[in-house]
Amino acid sequence: MVWSVLVLLLVSCAPVNAEPIPSAAKGHQRELTRLAQQEFGLNAPVALFAAQIHQESTWRPDARSPFANGLAQFTPDTAEWIAQAYPSLGRAAPFSPAWSLRAMLVYNRHIKQRINPVYDAAIPACDHWAMTLSGYNGGPGWVSRDRRLATEAGDNPDRWFDHVEHHTARADWARTENRHYPRRILLELEPTYRRAGWHGGAVCP
Repeated sequence: MVWSVLVLLLVSCAPVNAEPIPSAAKGHQRELTRLAQQEFGLNAPVALFAAQIHQESTWRPDARSPFANGLAQFTPDTAEWIAQAYPSLGRAAPFSPAWSLRAMLVYNRHIKQRINPVYDAAIPACDHWAMTLSGYNGGPGWVSRDRRLATEAGDNPDRWFDHVEHHTARADWARTENRHYPRRILLELEPTYRRAGWHGGAVCP
């Protein structure tokens, strides 16, 4: 009887809408961890990056969409640009899992390093990563413009949630997709990967 009650309690405490992690993810876990720690240090938020790949392609190296390809869903133009900007990546190869993982991390770092605080000494990690992910999804130039619009409206350009996320001149469809992207990765998928043992603490409290 006690055991039955314990099982019921454990089940009731489990996330109701937790999405299963694709079995293919496990085969990339070690490589993603190694590459992430090269780019972001030993405390790299590997679970966040795993969540990003999940959102982009559900871990399918051959994934194709109308405008992007591979695990990390690079557009042809962005893949060519980042290969030229960071020659150590080698030739653009979005259908190569190893290239895609490394290029995604390099691009994330590239975007994040260029999002600087306006008012505060530092941007909180949760907001900083949300802006970075918004830039990955829709282009870093849009993040800069959205932050300016937030400032003009009296909101804090150093805060994404409830501030910058409410300001943009993007088309409605692009706004909907772009605002959903960081929320899903940071608040839904990343916790799932952390619970499954992927490296990294919670980026958002």
